[in-house]
Amino acid sequence: MPHLTPSSAPSRELHGVTFTSFASSRTGAAHLAAWRADFPPRTPGAAHAMSQEEVLNVVVGALDVEIDAERFTARAGDAVLVPAGARFRISNTTSQPAQAWVTTSLGMTVVMHDDGQVLAPPWAQ
Repeated sequence: MPHLTPSSAPSRELHGVTFTSFASSRTGAAHLAAWRADFPPRTPGAAHAMSQEEVLNVVVGALDVEIDAERFTARAGDAVLVPAGARFRISNTTSQPAQAWVTTSLGMTVVMHDDGQVLAPPWAQ
């Protein structure tokens, strides 16, 4: 399925963020997963670590990023490389919505830092 539209892409919400999946094994991808993440205003992030590296491109707004001990604000046009295994949290602390385009390897899993729960996000499978 080479042409993917927002109306045909499945969306799910987790921790207040809406994930709209465009590339996954479900849509015919063989190696990469890609999705749009929509962050409503004042959405706190949940600390987690991913099994694969991930690249986020901020498309709209600004997002506060924590990668291990490093903290910064990524704004529209910025890209963020999150290493596999790093403690990662991304939040929208502004009064405006924010949006990021995210890419990783298919099969990526996540370990939540608050309770150790392991997740296999459907948008990354």
